[in-house]
Amino acid sequence: MLDDDVIAEEERVRQNTKEVIRVADFRKAYTTAFGEPFLAVERISFGLDYGECFALLGVNGAGKSTTFKSLTADTEPSQGEISISGYDIVKQFEEARKLIGYCPQKDAIFPLMTVEEHLWFYARIKGIPAEMHNDIVERAIVELNLADHRDKPSGTLSGGNKRKLSVAMATLGNPPIILLDEPSAGMDPEARRFMWTVVEKISQRDKKSAVILTTHSMEEAEALSTKMGIMVRGGIFKCYGSSQHIKNKFGTGYECEIKIRKPSY
Repeated sequence: MLDDDVIAEEERVRQNTKEVIRVADFRKAYTTAFGEPFLAVERISFGLDYGECFALLGVNGAGKSTTFKSLTADTEPSQGEISISGYDIVKQFEEARKLIGYCPQKDAIFPLMTVEEHLWFYARIKGIPAEMHNDIVERAIVELNLADHRDKPSGTLSGGNKRKLSVAMATLGNPPIILLDEPSAGMDPEARRFMWTVVEKISQRDKKSAVILTTHSMEEAEALSTKMGIMVRGGIFKCYGSSQHIKNKFGTGYECEIKIRKPSY
């Protein structure tokens, strides 16, 4: 049985067709090698506008990656509607894709190209005017703290710096739609906190982009998202809403954070 907040979001999305990202009654079923049906995602709905960050939270196999694949037209929905800035993702993806910055789960980098070469390369692919390339590349290098690695072959970077490069490529040129598939995977705590600051600035401070991210971490979802949906196996939303709303409704017990300062004698 669906939670009341999940049902309310479904109804809201059905009535509101003007949101920047709109996923309505999305369902995806596959056929296995043995000819048996396999349901990856069962009827989920959500929508968001500029300045919002939506987190898809769940364990492996819950349906997060399948949802992302449908947002990028990598797979076609079995049922339902997905639109980006009014463009139907199935029928009008050539227009919709011009608006998307995408950071995949596995880093899409060329090992022998340097960090700076990647950013120049993607600036050209995205059709950014040539006179803006230098400023945009420099800004991305500074914002993602990659200055010390700009001339290194990307294949020699640590896992965390590879993720930074992938996010830099996705956000290059400030696209209005940003999709981040586990952006902080493989990062140490300090680098993860830095990445959270970058994503939070993009989505909430500037309010020029709508961001969707997937994560396994409730802490990450709470730090970044304005609202979240927790997916369970079978591809359904167990609950939906802001992090505080979900904690108030489903949380048990208390969490206490204590900071200790070492006395100086």
